[in-house]
Amino acid sequence: MSDEEHHFDAKADAGASKTYPQQAGTIRKNGYIVIKARACKVVEVSTSKTGKHGHAKCHFVGIDIFNGKKLEDIVPSSHNCDVPHVNRTDYQLIDISEDGFVSLLTDSGGTKDDLRLPTDDQLLAQIKSGFEDGKDLVVTVMSAMGEEQICALKDIGPK
Repeated sequence: MSDEEHHFDAKADAGASKTYPQQAGTIRKNGYIVIKARACKVVEVSTSKTGKHGHAKCHFVGIDIFNGKKLEDIVPSSHNCDVPHVNRTDYQLIDISEDGFVSLLTDSGGTKDDLRLPTDDQLLAQIKSGFEDGKDLVVTVMSAMGEEQICALKDIGPK
């Protein structure tokens, strides 16, 4: 037996993949796809005919779900594309700190303090004004590929 010590890097995730494969020809408009390592919502899909080399091609136009940038990709329809696992979760807003972070109440009763206010000016204004008015606000957080962002707001009445 060896006298060496073995070091293993402990990771806190369960090893679940951030994406799953799906055949390019089966991805439709309003679905999700990974383009240039960014999670995108598909806004346009066009399929070309099979050419000289026998592959029909799918042309995807997607909008990045976190920063709103338009991205495009062309993939043979028989090949697999990465599709991100996109989750939406509702949290109750507890507090907004001066440095732009929000404090959210989870379903289990804990707090989530690692999220910034959204970059969308209209949503940002709605959250700030509703919070200052003392309303009970529920924010929807979209998460995909290790990124999270507030994407919607619901008013559930006064406190």
